[in-house]
Amino acid sequence: MSPADIQLDENGKLKHFLSIEGLKKPILQAILDNAKSFISMGERRIKKAPFLRGKTVVNLFFENSTRTRTTFEIAAKRLSADVINLNPRTSSSTKGESLLDTVNNLEAMSTDMFVVRHGDAGTANMIAHHVPQHVRIINAGDGQHEHPTQAMLDMFTIQRYKPQMHNLRVAIVGDILHSRVARSQIHALSTLGVAEIRVIAPKTLLPVAVETLGVRVFHDMDEGLKDVDVIIMLRVQRERMDGLFLPSEQEYFNLYGLTEKRLKQAAPDAVVMHPGPINRGLEIDSAVADCKQSVILAQVTNGIAVRMSIMAMVMGGGQG
Repeated sequence: MSPADIQLDENGKLKHFLSIEGLKKPILQAILDNAKSFISMGERRIKKAPFLRGKTVVNLFFENSTRTRTTFEIAAKRLSADVINLNPRTSSSTKGESLLDTVNNLEAMSTDMFVVRHGDAGTANMIAHHVPQHVRIINAGDGQHEHPTQAMLDMFTIQRYKPQMHNLRVAIVGDILHSRVARSQIHALSTLGVAEIRVIAPKTLLPVAVETLGVRVFHDMDEGLKDVDVIIMLRVQRERMDGLFLPSEQEYFNLYGLTEKRLKQAAPDAVVMHPGPINRGLEIDSAVADCKQSVILAQVTNGIAVRMSIMAMVMGGGQG
């Protein structure tokens, strides 16, 4: 059974959300369309909708991620769910309990949905194969595989600023090799039909045969940014700065850091994105991160609405 098969029920509706790869455009567009109805909720006096009333959501994060976990928690609470945040590294798993034991014990407490973040690729998919039919699984990032909800909030942000996605040139810059976000973004951009996807990185930070994903590869930052409409900067993981993957931080910034001067290579109305957390002065200059073309904070706000959309859809609500 492929990841796409397990994600959909017998009627073709979203059941789990594990991966962008394999999902068709109507499903992705439904997530984006449904998110529009949730985006204004943060401005209301009462920030509640009834889609998950009576449901229990467990955030099961084996890796730290304050931003992702917090937005999932806010999203679930705005949908009226009961939310439990669990860090298994400080609980049962440290006593020898297996991952599936942990999940099964929590499911026995009438959990309806698990939001799972794990350092090993395929973990969320594996859990989805072992839970009862009524339990839903959302992948909040698994190893170097995918981070599908981050990709969808990025797509939502792009669509809000650049509605005609089929005309866009999008550049993804940085550590493509180790980035689960980049993989999900490439799949989503391709499925949604953008005109051109570029990846800009040194050869040491690109997967083998990355061109087979339908992207154009650039090693020169200025050439790669020419006339693009959207620039997505990726976080540089400082643990890669050991000479094997990257030169020094200063040399990396000189070659691949987004500066005001480099931003001028892009289209005049290009938007700048970053999934966070930002390393200012390493992958992006502060002047760019805070400029009018930056939509980085909008990504955070949009993340709540998009995760609300996904959570409502997998529980059977709001699907077109």
